[in-house]
Amino acid sequence: MFIKYEGNPVLGSQTLGTCFDVYVTKEKDRYRMDFSWRKKKSLAVSFSTDGIHWCDPIITLSPDLRTGWEDNLNRNCVLKIDGQYQMWYTGQARGYSFIGCAVSEDGIRFERSSAEPVLIPERGWEKESVMNPCVLYENGLYRMWYAAGETYEPNVLAYAESRDGLNWQKAKINPIFTAAPGNVYEQDRVGGCQVMKTDDMGYLMFYIGYENIDKARICAARSDNGITNWQRLPGNPVISPDADSWDADACYKPSFLWNPEKDEWILWYNGRRGHDEFIGLATSAGRRLF
Repeated sequence: MFIKYEGNPVLGSQTLGTCFDVYVTKEKDRYRMDFSWRKKKSLAVSFSTDGIHWCDPIITLSPDLRTGWEDNLNRNCVLKIDGQYQMWYTGQARGYSFIGCAVSEDGIRFERSSAEPVLIPERGWEKESVMNPCVLYENGLYRMWYAAGETYEPNVLAYAESRDGLNWQKAKINPIFTAAPGNVYEQDRVGGCQVMKTDDMGYLMFYIGYENIDKARICAARSDNGITNWQRLPGNPVISPDADSWDADACYKPSFLWNPEKDEWILWYNGRRGHDEFIGLATSAGRRLF
């Protein structure tokens, strides 16, 4: 059972504006939060020693109007591989969303790997957009889970693989995860996921379940290989909006880590009330979720 931090939200304010779709990692003794900064149409990073108190945001990548596909940047993930930071991000323009790649030596100043996107919508079910990349690097193979469908909110989750992080091969059985009509909390669509490989539960995924286009909750599922036979957590949804709170309308895009020191899962997400979106925190005691 996830319990929301009583001091939420932990990042975002009327001054900063909307902060959303986070991706949190831990480097030594500090947490790194990459997130979308709507006011700046850019990607930014913030750091924390406890996962609650975060430093002022630093922009890591800004729009480039020259490329034709990234007037607005958001929804990214960042990995450190062999000493280099690699980022996959969403670029938006003209009603479309594509996925791009950028690299950095210091984790702050990123440079695009290419002026063109590395993943674009090509299949009917992808509609106008591919977005929200979540990438794992396993034994020389890049594995990407991404959302696809409509631009305002995606509809399904899909999978692709790459040997270099730039040239991707989409799975032929895509989409690999779709809405479950029997579950009211995700009857409309699914989107924005993070996937983690674990030793005891296989591939663990937290994702957004949409009751309708405006009401969303956070759910969980697992799979032995991260592609097929996903089993939804019987206790779904794990996080829901709280009436009259900062996340009263919707809870979006989870990012999670295991904290062995406290024997708990930590989950960050963006909550929405009206037009405002800020970042909150929730925790769940104990390792086993399934």
